[in-house]
Amino acid sequence: MSSLFSPELLIATLALASVYALVALGLNLIYGAMRLLNVAHGEIMMLGAYVTFWLFTAYKISPLVSMFAAMAAAAALGWLCYGLLIRRLASTPALVQRIEANSLLIFFALSVILQNLGALLFSANARSYSYMETLVQIGDVSIALNRLVIIGVSALATIAVMSFLRFGVTGLAIRALIQQRDAAALVGVHADKVNRVIFCLGFALAGLAGSLVSLVESITPFSGFPFTIAAFFVIILGGLGSIGGSVIGALLLACVEVYGSAITSPAYRSILLYGVFILVLFVRPQGLFGRRLA
Repeated sequence: MSSLFSPELLIATLALASVYALVALGLNLIYGAMRLLNVAHGEIMMLGAYVTFWLFTAYKISPLVSMFAAMAAAAALGWLCYGLLIRRLASTPALVQRIEANSLLIFFALSVILQNLGALLFSANARSYSYMETLVQIGDVSIALNRLVIIGVSALATIAVMSFLRFGVTGLAIRALIQQRDAAALVGVHADKVNRVIFCLGFALAGLAGSLVSLVESITPFSGFPFTIAAFFVIILGGLGSIGGSVIGALLLACVEVYGSAITSPAYRSILLYGVFILVLFVRPQGLFGRRLA
């Protein structure tokens, strides 16, 4: 039991929660504002991981620099996806009535396309690289530097996004769409422009998360799907539209995954995650920090 209080386990939990928070933030923005089920979100993360991997292995560009390229590539894909696939879906009254079901099919197709394109271009072999694996001594504890980088970059990105949503004009418009889409239109929010910003921001956060994950894990064209599932868990735990709830939900999910596996066995990981998920749905269907519908 003493191992449960080890700093190494705490750092592992914080690093995992940081990645979950970034992925869930982007997914929560897209689903909260537009009710789109982006099941291809993990594949966007995979794209960011490959951008970072190839820039480092081919051109020796530091991941701390190439993460911005990963974000830009993911944001560009979000721009194209919105213009080519989603814009008509969100603006046609007949299609808006079935937007969740239609978006599920569209993004599922996009997920399959991106996975197979990745396998065609990069092969299905797992790829990894070594960067910042130096151990940092903090007291009696040795911590890998790359995990500290993941926590630090994720924290800065999360704070930046939350500040943007709280104080930026476009951020306030995004929050208005999440809270009440029709009322936001009445007060002059240009939904089409804001939706495009939401897509670019959500995809960019997924690209950043993928770039950070590549520091500590091997990547394949199919490695994004588990993070998509985890992101939906986080959103439901934290509450739809609650940005702060996404962060708390990510920390809770990481604690269940890391500490639950340490107490029991890694074989029980899925049982613990789905058990907590079902329990929250029964006790608070709106999420831990979501608002009840009137």
